[in-house]
Amino acid sequence: MRVLLRLHALDRVAIGLLVTGLLCVATGVLPTGSASDAMTRIAPLLGFLGTVIVLAELTSRAEVFDVLAARVARAGRGSYGLLFLLCVAFASVTTIVLNLDTTAVLLTPVMLALASRVGIAPVPLAMTTVWLANTASLLLPVSNLTNLLAANRVALSALGLAGRMWAPQLAALAVTMACLWLFFWRRGRRGGPVADESGLLTAVPVSGPGAARAADVRPDAADRYTPPAVHRPVDPVLFRACALACAGFLIAILVADVPLWTASATAALVAVAAFGIRDRSALRLSLIPWRLLVMVPGMFLVVETFDAHGLHALLASAVGHDGGTLGMFRAAAVGGGLSNALNNLPVYLAGEAAVPVGNHDQLLALLVGTNAGPVITPWASLATLLWYERCHAYGVRVPVRRLMGTGAVLAACAVAASVAALALTR
Repeated sequence: MRVLLRLHALDRVAIGLLVTGLLCVATGVLPTGSASDAMTRIAPLLGFLGTVIVLAELTSRAEVFDVLAARVARAGRGSYGLLFLLCVAFASVTTIVLNLDTTAVLLTPVMLALASRVGIAPVPLAMTTVWLANTASLLLPVSNLTNLLAANRVALSALGLAGRMWAPQLAALAVTMACLWLFFWRRGRRGGPVADESGLLTAVPVSGPGAARAADVRPDAADRYTPPAVHRPVDPVLFRACALACAGFLIAILVADVPLWTASATAALVAVAAFGIRDRSALRLSLIPWRLLVMVPGMFLVVETFDAHGLHALLASAVGHDGGTLGMFRAAAVGGGLSNALNNLPVYLAGEAAVPVGNHDQLLALLVGTNAGPVITPWASLATLLWYERCHAYGVRVPVRRLMGTGAVLAACAVAASVAALALTR
């Protein structure tokens, strides 16, 4: 019992979910066939999770992210406004062209390292990453696994999906930028390693890969920052090896027809081999994301149990059969709400089956809800879970109350604006 009490809250949630899922299987509440199918579906996902985080950890230790962060900070030329636009563009393009999970894993360390380079709190940069990882994932099939499923259902090519989703994507980006500036980036919110009057801001980490130097931290009232010097990695060989591993991973998922987990595993092996030769002390079991590898199977087993006992009927009733504008808003609200309660991927899979076959616009509205809506709870999307792990590894704590409060505003506004844009461009 004492061991459980010492665990992080999400560790207890992860263990609880897995135990609950296994009990459902053991007692027959969840048929073994359904459980086996669920585990078969998520096996490649678990392979990707385990290997891509090892890659990110070692790449961070090799200072690849510090070099990128320094370059972004220098490109901002000392202007917080320009830096904000650069960070938004960086996160949006990464999500759209690659996918939201890659943004969460590989861009989060860059953003957190950037915080120490420009002397502002890490929370604005962290929130920029996680929000845009979700809300910028509407445009292309590659941007989100749910997009691939939706594109197949409505028989749309990559260009066809982009042709239907460009307006919702622009609406989601505009709302996200407004919320980011209002809640995190404007003066009085973006800087300082001390808490604000509400006690909710998190300090710049004082140790670890995202650590800030005292000279880097500037008053929040400052209008500009001093661009940092070019960052030189301590071990250029490790830097080049891990940089090439990341570049190879990105190229593989962009242009090669290989499974995501294969690309991440190959890149991780390159990084592990490089550290095995140059710095073997960095190779430890704690590199493996045990929490996620426990939470994800448990989460899918629990949702599969719900699905076997009425979730589909509940979703069908909640979504309805109206393919018009009202039905679109209804589907999006159900998708976004249940994604934050459960997780967006199983909710989309269950919701897709509940939407009538011919209601393509209603299905795309459900897609908007399950993509742009999961920004309230830490488990709402896999990208958010990955992001939370990266923040934890960097010693950055984003208070759950603030995450959920600001996320609720973003989810409601972004989903509503995106569905409205989808309805207007039919």
